[in-house]
Amino acid sequence: MGTPSSLLVRLLRFANVLSLAGAWIGGALTLASVLLICFDILVRKFLGFNTGGADELSGYAFAISISWAMAYVTLQRGNVRVDALYLRFPTRFTVFLDLLSLVIMGVFMAYLTCYASQVAGMSWEMGAASNSLLGVPLWIPQGLWVIGFVWMCLVLALMLVCASTALITGDVATIKALCGMRTLEEEASDEAEAGARIVEREKS
Repeated sequence: MGTPSSLLVRLLRFANVLSLAGAWIGGALTLASVLLICFDILVRKFLGFNTGGADELSGYAFAISISWAMAYVTLQRGNVRVDALYLRFPTRFTVFLDLLSLVIMGVFMAYLTCYASQVAGMSWEMGAASNSLLGVPLWIPQGLWVIGFVWMCLVLALMLVCASTALITGDVATIKALCGMRTLEEEASDEAEAGARIVEREKS
């Protein structure tokens, strides 16, 4: 069965893969909504009619894509944090701040997920539909929206368990890799890798 640490590593890898898939799906939804809006504008301009519902569907796509991409952004430490004072603090204190930020984010997401679930549940019970020609049952986009929040909560819980385990063993590097702020070296390395991939694609 393996040690708990190896199990946590496997769970983190699985979370990364699933979160990346969610981000890709969210990106595809956003792109589809952009294409739909462009199509709606063109037919309205040149053919004198509109498809109807493009703005409504794009709103659903935007909300769903955001909630499904949140976990991946968090795992990649891409969320915005102010580092004006952070970089001046000693390492031990920044580790405390990293864990604290993870806990605060988890509490916030728990409340947000609870509220969103209540909204979707009320729409299901009332049989609510959008006030438009499409008449979309609201529980469908709201349910997909909630799924992203639920997954975000699970990912945050996993990250907190991994960070807490690392704290007990005094593994500061793991905590930094999980929830610390990205360093300039990491940012530069990512940019260099992205540039190398572009060069390779142009050569091939």
